[in-house]
Amino acid sequence: MRNQVFVVLPKKLEFQFTVDATSPMSREEARAWLDAQFIAFECEPLRASGKVLTADKVLRVTEGADPALFSDEKWAADYANAVHAMLDKPTIRVDVPAMAVTY
Repeated sequence: MRNQVFVVLPKKLEFQFTVDATSPMSREEARAWLDAQFIAFECEPLRASGKVLTADKVLRVTEGADPALFSDEKWAADYANAVHAMLDKPTIRVDVPAMAVTY
């Protein structure tokens, strides 16, 4: 079974990534990668409490990333591997206009 990550951005931009099963990221590596991106993109928590759930972090990183990054092979592969490692579902859809992460 192929693991896939679908990304929907504003202006009807859509990307589809197949997760590389030969070089999976550990949860610790994925968390560190997403944390670094969250900080680099100066993301803000979605919740007033300041608590950042994993799906919220994925959504905010996706929203904060320049759309050109999704065309960068290395960054896109790291993104897909990190999202898959953290959410652990075969098919993940990150929809920024709808502010939703679905499985």
